[in-house]
Amino acid sequence: MTGPKLAGKQTVTSPNAKEDRHFVTALARGLELLSCFRSGEKLLGNQELAERARLPKSTVSRMTYTLTRLAYLEFVQEVGKYRLGTAALALGTAMLSRLDIRKMARPLMQQVADFSHATVSLGVRDRLSMIFVENCRSQAALTLRLDVGARIPIASTAMGRAYLAETSEAERHDILERVRALDEVAWHAMNQKVLRSIDEYRELGCCTSFGDWQADVNAIAVAFRPSENAAPVSINCGGPAFSLSPDFLLNEVKPRLLEIAGRLGNQ
Repeated sequence: MTGPKLAGKQTVTSPNAKEDRHFVTALARGLELLSCFRSGEKLLGNQELAERARLPKSTVSRMTYTLTRLAYLEFVQEVGKYRLGTAALALGTAMLSRLDIRKMARPLMQQVADFSHATVSLGVRDRLSMIFVENCRSQAALTLRLDVGARIPIASTAMGRAYLAETSEAERHDILERVRALDEVAWHAMNQKVLRSIDEYRELGCCTSFGDWQADVNAIAVAFRPSENAAPVSINCGGPAFSLSPDFLLNEVKPRLLEIAGRLGNQ
């Protein structure tokens, strides 16, 4: 099985940022720089950060200096690169600790993971990605090796498509327009798959990704809102295609995911 393809980098700057007098561009760029660090990556240099954030290296150098002074980054002298500092860790820890839904979901997710011999994950949207906030694996030898903090694309994965199906039409339109701006060439085929997936969600109660994200990975996902005005949260089950057939996922796993969503929704 090939390694996971993580979501591409997207800029956080609003399309109308220049016209928005309340928008602080310097702050947005600083936060964008911090978000360049992806799950499994510990060290990044100014050049790598500049490429990912799409900013001049001179600008990035000033920003990394400032963020280091504030302990959001830590400079590793031996390799001349940066890693996330204690202040950034504190922010992430605080965010995860307030997600009470994780504590309620974990034992239910583990049951499905053990039953399916697969990976069951809970994810929330971060721009054009879904980011894992909880993850449960079976003891099976072959499962997807994605940990809390990992990112996957929103438009090509079951988890992302479930979010798109559950969110408002206005937000979905905005997200898809941003996906389109990233890759005009692949847009038409991708958009058709997303639209089919939304119809699928209404008909089946879940979204699927059978080889769309990775050719050898099958997954299904459902989404729910933890409270009435909360953003959707997606829960998926996925793994190697040779051990997780579409029929098994739809007939055996889907009812279990829907039961979890029903128990956790509108808490």
